[in-house]
This record gives sequence, C-alpha cells and structure tokens, in this order.
Amino acid sequence: MSNAWKGRCLCGAVHYHARGAALTQLICHCRDCQRASGSGGLPVVVVSAAEFSFEGEIRAYTITGGSGMPTTRNSCAHCGSLLFGTPQHAPDIVTIYAGTLDDPSRFHAEFVQFTSERHQLDAREPGIAQYSGRAP
Repeated sequence: MSNAWKGRCLCGAVHYHARGAALTQLICHCRDCQRASGSGGLPVVVVSAAEFSFEGEIRAYTITGGSGMPTTRNSCAHCGSLLFGTPQHAPDIVTIYAGTLDDPSRFHAEFVQFTSERHQLDAREPGIAQYSGRAP
C-alpha cells in the first residue's frame, strides 16, 4: 500500500498528490481556519512541500494567518473547494485540508490547536439527536 496522500476538489478539476508520510496531522480551531472552512475547525495533514504536486487551475488567496504571518490558501478556480495551504512562515510544508482527501479515513489528528477559539460550531454533544444518514 502506498503512503501517498491524494485528493481532489468537488468538481474534479484539481487533483493533488503528496509522496511520503505526513509530518503531522492536526485540527485547527483558529478563527481564520473557521472562516476559511465555514466550520468549527479545520482538519489538516502537513506534508513536505518538496513531495507535493497538483494538477489543475487553482485560485490563491493570501492573508495573515493564526501564526501572525502571511499564509496562502489554495482553492479550485472552478468549484471553489478549499484544498491546501502554503504558509509563508514555513515554506518547506504544505497543509492539505483533510476533507478533500480521496481516503479521509487516513486522517488521525495528533493534536488540536487554538482550542481557546473553539466554540459551539464544533459541538459533538451526546444529548443532541444524531443520524447515520439524512435527518428525517
């Protein structure tokens, strides 16, 4: 079995591939990641930039991230799916957004960061009704 990380956008116009093992896997709850993803936190697989490649047209957006340094988020130019980041404070890494992985079951967070900014959007409360499929 290959340990390559592969994924794509919603429409399939952009595919990416990263050879080798992940450097780390995490969930980030900073407000920047919340706004970029539209969710309570962003699951991220960190890989070596030297081992990462993609095919297709992307749209890059650079903003000051949670680190206080500029970071670029890359999305599909066609469907807008948020795919991967290239933080300028760490040019040797790429942050793959795990929801776009071909096999998201490979994602296993090693830590969670910016928990001080975590809020109700991330709730997994046992008292809330949960459905394995669409809610009735």
